Amino acid sequence: MATLAPSKLSLSPRASVAALVPNSTTSISLRRPRSRPSFLGTALRLPEISPIPRKSESWHPQISASAAVADAKPTVLVAEKLGEAGLALLREFANVDCSYNLSPEELCSKVSLCDALIVRSGTKVTREVFEAARGRLKVVGRAGVGIDNVDLQAATEHGCLVVNAPTANTIAAAEHGIALLASMARNVAQADASMKAGKWQRNKYVGVSLVGKTLAVLGFGKVGSEVARRAKGLGMHVIAHDPYAPADRARAIGVELVSFDEAISTSDFISLHMPLTPTTSKIFNDETFGKMKKGVRIINVARGGVIDEDALVRALDDGTVAQAALDVFTKEPPATDHKLVQHPNVTVTPHLGASTMEAQEGVAIEIAEAVVGALKGELAATAVNAPMVPAEVLSELAPYVVLAEKLGRLAVQLVAGGSGIKGVKVVYTSARDPDDLDTRILRAMVTKGIIEPISSVFVNLVNADYTAKQRGLRISEERIFHDGSPEIPLDSIQVHLTNVESKFAGAISDSGDIRVEGRVKDGIPHLTLVGSFAVDVSLEGNIILCRQVDQPGMIGRVGNILAEQNVNISFMSVGRTIPKKQAIMAIGVDEEPDKEALKKIGDIPAIEEFVFLKL
Repeated sequence: MATLAPSKLSLSPRASVAALVPNSTTSISLRRPRSRPSFLGTALRLPEISPIPRKSESWHPQISASAAVADAKPTVLVAEKLGEAGLALLREFANVDCSYNLSPEELCSKVSLCDALIVRSGTKVTREVFEAARGRLKVVGRAGVGIDNVDLQAATEHGCLVVNAPTANTIAAAEHGIALLASMARNVAQADASMKAGKWQRNKYVGVSLVGKTLAVLGFGKVGSEVARRAKGLGMHVIAHDPYAPADRARAIGVELVSFDEAISTSDFISLHMPLTPTTSKIFNDETFGKMKKGVRIINVARGGVIDEDALVRALDDGTVAQAALDVFTKEPPATDHKLVQHPNVTVTPHLGASTMEAQEGVAIEIAEAVVGALKGELAATAVNAPMVPAEVLSELAPYVVLAEKLGRLAVQLVAGGSGIKGVKVVYTSARDPDDLDTRILRAMVTKGIIEPISSVFVNLVNADYTAKQRGLRISEERIFHDGSPEIPLDSIQVHLTNVESKFAGAISDSGDIRVEGRVKDGIPHLTLVGSFAVDVSLEGNIILCRQVDQPGMIGRVGNILAEQNVNISFMSVGRTIPKKQAIMAIGVDEEPDKEALKKIGDIPAIEEFVFLKL
């Protein structure tokens, strides 16, 4: 599998951040001619290094002082078992201390003597660990994908880079998904247990064929697409849902992208490959199972938390779900008397998705290369924590950083299911000369807002462009000169999603894009434009957008419905193009209204459409 090679850095302490961000598909279109670029101030906060090297010496920002002076080797602590190929790579560059099964106290004691730490999922790298390191720890490597066991905020505060190994176990996870699919369909596990119990029950374990059946792949990333390839080889008809999957990549392997509801309602088998995020947590619940074809079969080698396990038991008991094959659980390991583990129609494995000899070696090599590269001062494409910027820059841009991310989050929620996002345009209006405003952190935050809600990727200044490119997103920027005070960095930010369908028609601009605009007022981000409608609502809490016939009494009717549900309204704004025609009402709410309240709002005759958006 192709990966993006990190670009090497050899920086002076005064180096421009331009060297820190790799080139991407991002383009910039300006309304004013610009002169030679001179980016100001936005740079990674690097560990303190003393003394500053002479001009003849190379300067690597991730290496501790002890390693940078007198050619001393850095020390890498490997706290959980790592493949020998990875250890060999580490030993070529560093002193390697393999100490397994450390208690939290032992880890804190050892880490103060180390420049890098490598863990798997069993070691908790807490704030206390970073504090105990006293600034020496420069990189934490997670040998695997998930980084739930690493305190990213503490790592960033202490100037420590966190990297993971997201690609090496792709094939292993896909193969395990196919293994579960086939063994479930033919009752392999149950028949095996029956024979070992001395029985011969051919009639009891009649299975179902895979040829001609429809498989829905939910999450068409690396693993999902590999599962689709293999399922096609078994003669299955494959459909998929993923808002970021490029349609041309899906078509190339004979897969049709569809909406979430179509995927779950028309398929015979459903294979889950989505990350666990607030959006996907328990997305498979009683309501979701109720939309499925009776007798559907489910495979999950992704994250246990995407399934409401009690709801799945009910669906199995009433026959909605004929069988399930699970490699992951909400809590691992599950209790021995767990209803799903003991259910006769469920095949279970103990989180074996990445457990092949080849995958384990691949993960070891991938994480070793990332850690060594970071210690050499190279920029890791798999960095997952946000870099720090100088305090004065953050102070000035802080509210705009929040605004940029929230506009991205709003925009992506307006996309209709099955509509893949390819083009994003960010428009900045400012009185500053383009040379005096570095927008890369803002662009990164827009990317973060668009990608993170349904992805396990952590987006930051380091990996934003790379992450967008990997998902087929083209991020373009445009700057419009505003005749105002250059003391204010920005007048407004607009986010356009091009060539997509919207679940809320009022968000479509005259050019056919989904468009949202925001401004910072008194330090607080505000939504000021949706489609062609001017609004003014604080981007705090959540937002309800209603497109309606412009007539008296609408604010009161909607307000009363929300009040009945004890939902507090923080802001309300109505924008219209022509009086008595159409208007958009934007309502800021502190709580999420229940389905009954939202239905009542939608049932108001003058309301043509509405959407609830989480911030």
